Amino acid sequence: MTNPPRARAIAEAVRTGRSSARAETEAALVRIAIGNPALNAFVSVDEAKALAEADAIDRRLAAGEKPLLAGVPVAVKDTIWVAGRRVTQGSRLFADFRAPADAIAVERLRTAGAVIVGMANSSEFACKGVTTNPLFGPTHHPQDPTLTPGGSSGGPAVAVAAGLVPLALGTDAGGSSRRPPAHVGAVGFKPSFGAIPYGPGFAEPFTGIAVMAPIAADVADAALMFEALCGPDPRDPESIAVAPAATRPPECLTVAYSPRFGLDAPVDEDVRQAVKGTVDALERAGGRIVRRDPSWPAGVTETALMPLQHAGLAALYGDAFRHDPTLFDPDIAVQIERGLTLTGAEVAAAQLLGVEVARALAAFFTDADLLIGPTTPCVAWPLDRLGPEAIGGQAVPPRAHAVFTPLFNHAKVPAISLPCGIGRDGLPVGMQVVAPRGRDRRVLRFAAHIETVLAAGGQGHPG
Repeated sequence: MTNPPRARAIAEAVRTGRSSARAETEAALVRIAIGNPALNAFVSVDEAKALAEADAIDRRLAAGEKPLLAGVPVAVKDTIWVAGRRVTQGSRLFADFRAPADAIAVERLRTAGAVIVGMANSSEFACKGVTTNPLFGPTHHPQDPTLTPGGSSGGPAVAVAAGLVPLALGTDAGGSSRRPPAHVGAVGFKPSFGAIPYGPGFAEPFTGIAVMAPIAADVADAALMFEALCGPDPRDPESIAVAPAATRPPECLTVAYSPRFGLDAPVDEDVRQAVKGTVDALERAGGRIVRRDPSWPAGVTETALMPLQHAGLAALYGDAFRHDPTLFDPDIAVQIERGLTLTGAEVAAAQLLGVEVARALAAFFTDADLLIGPTTPCVAWPLDRLGPEAIGGQAVPPRAHAVFTPLFNHAKVPAISLPCGIGRDGLPVGMQVVAPRGRDRRVLRFAAHIETVLAAGGQGHPG
């Protein structure tokens, strides 16, 4: 991986006149032209529109504006509406769809002076743990093209990790913008549900848990992007304000460390060692770390919650599936078919379990400020598989790699993944930091503290 450009450095250079939005956009377009053919991170790039946007930002600067993300090139996941752009969800059903409006988050990116350079690859409907789809094929890991970056925000994560753009906007309804960044050595931030307004856009299969998610090369850039996007909007009745920045220093927070987040799930030894090494470094730096697991409701697993996604897919696309199942990615077709067989009671049971998950985690945070552990139980795996065949020396089902992220979506809390070391074959490992709902800035501040501690110990960013 190359050393990616930092958004805050670009914005500062553009605001002070040492660079321009056009120059930064042209540089990003060159990087994409050179790097993207081997990666397939971007599925469409509109050079003319990007340069026109950049010129408009330069005119704003000339008029005296100082926008937060002045001239910063951004990739947007190919599931998020960008007005006038082709946005497909990786689906043949939407192969020719042109978004009629900007999502609120995209609108706020523009207001902040960012330049949308292109759309980044996703699995179909963002419902698969690897990034491939019937329209565009797979996105490749930037360190090894035979590996997957995971999914569904593999395109945005790779675009950042490979240094094509400094920022990307993904979505996260079960870990889609935390697991790929963990696999490629980037930072992925899932805000509290509602912290960044959602829509207008496509109907979601997984209502009530999906969020817009900043992806960046480091925590400071993720925080910068979050500040440009967060805050309620009357068009999204579920949008919320988040708490102001914390005043307590990181060393005064009670941080619960849970190696498996209280789940009966195997973890590869290289991941365990990288995460534990970071925990040890935090303790040496004076951190208040306690060993404590969340206590989840009986029967909670990702599998027990998946009927919500399957039923949502069936509700949205069941008729099209019945008409022609070959239109869909075969793995998505399996999910739709399952959704069509579910009873109302089965879907309601999954909904109720999600509520109990949120209550359990809220109770956990009554005597802990933060929760940390692995983002994923394994590093990246071969591109042609839905997941690794074994984790921790045990044979596992295809979704075993995703076990540590979805519960935090159902709990509606903020969670960030940041690089915390290197696993087998030099592949990145991610640590996840979680806080109560609304404490997004606490998560970001502590994640920045982790970066500082690791850098001081020579365990900096793998890129």
